[in-house]
Amino acid sequence: MTQSKKYPASANFNSGSDAPELKEIKVGFIPLTDCASVVIASLMKFDEKYGIKIIPCKQPSWAAVRDKVVSGELHAAQALYGLVYGVHLGIGGLQKDMAVLMTINNNGQGISLARHLKDKGVTDGTSLARLIKSRDRDYTFAHTFPTGTHAMWLYYWLASYGIDPIADIKTITVPPAQMVMNARVGSMDGFCVGEPWNARGIHDKVSFSVASSQDIWPDHPEKVLGATAEFVAQHPNTARSLVMAMLDAAQFIDTQANRARVAELIASPDYVDAPAEVIAGRFLGNYEDGLGKTWHDQNHIKFFNDGKVPFPYLSDGMWFLTQFKRWGLLKEDPDYLAVAKQINRIELYSQAAAQLNVAVPAEPMRSSTLMDGSVWDGKDPEGYAARFEVYA
Repeated sequence: MTQSKKYPASANFNSGSDAPELKEIKVGFIPLTDCASVVIASLMKFDEKYGIKIIPCKQPSWAAVRDKVVSGELHAAQALYGLVYGVHLGIGGLQKDMAVLMTINNNGQGISLARHLKDKGVTDGTSLARLIKSRDRDYTFAHTFPTGTHAMWLYYWLASYGIDPIADIKTITVPPAQMVMNARVGSMDGFCVGEPWNARGIHDKVSFSVASSQDIWPDHPEKVLGATAEFVAQHPNTARSLVMAMLDAAQFIDTQANRARVAELIASPDYVDAPAEVIAGRFLGNYEDGLGKTWHDQNHIKFFNDGKVPFPYLSDGMWFLTQFKRWGLLKEDPDYLAVAKQINRIELYSQAAAQLNVAVPAEPMRSSTLMDGSVWDGKDPEGYAARFEVYA
């Protein structure tokens, strides 16, 4: 893959033609473990190296993130991959051309069931399917945003056990930090959310885990650094500086020796507002399911992984489009590759990576095997979207 412009190590991002157009950048985030790179880029002053100041702006919901990025109240945000694509396509709301500047993290989400299901003999997907198919009552599950990653992980996981997430259950949208509270009061039977809220549900004895998102797709794309296309067009140097600061933060966080400290920093009420020990467990890869099983997950949340995580692979964005088509959010097949090329700013990312000597993959597509054995490589998105036995 070609890199458009090389920046010498002595490049001055505070003056001259490469100077950021904006000095202060308002970056939205949601209280989740994977907000860490936004927070760390600011707290550790990685942003100042590149002539900007990141202002982390905590948001109550993904709908708030969407609305404030689209309106310009936020310049950029930690965003669900599918949120950015949904807004770009005008699914379920206002259409606005969008941009993915980089991927923030892989892995680190989960599916939990409320503890009352254990009393009905449910401990996994197979027993859950048996219960739901019994039709003894209606069952309700929560995700965090209609086109978001959590909706897609939840749907994919349920469907792999023969549960139709559109016809067999009711789904509701709940902000991440409110998941455990809603499960506690009986508003739902299960949920899909990012950490630390699955771990918090176990800690509070409200829920137990039946799957991590990396069980569904090892090293899957998750949150992205999202902005409007308009912002990037008007402030390309600012956008590049922001990516560079976030890359520095990603490398810092992925240094295992730093993770306990990062957990302490993001535990603050200003950020995740959860006990540091609840954050740290799965952040370090130490998992428990709330039913007595413990293990170390090698595919725990990753932010850098030798440059593989932050690269905005076209095939990653295209996968979410296939799921939008599968679940009826898109009535017709889009031009999958063209849409991904519009949104994922590989050229800008490659400029930032080159300045930091971060390796850029040779190809903008990657191949992955998901939990049902299906291989996704982006080569035949129309065929892939149509291959599933359970669909809307």
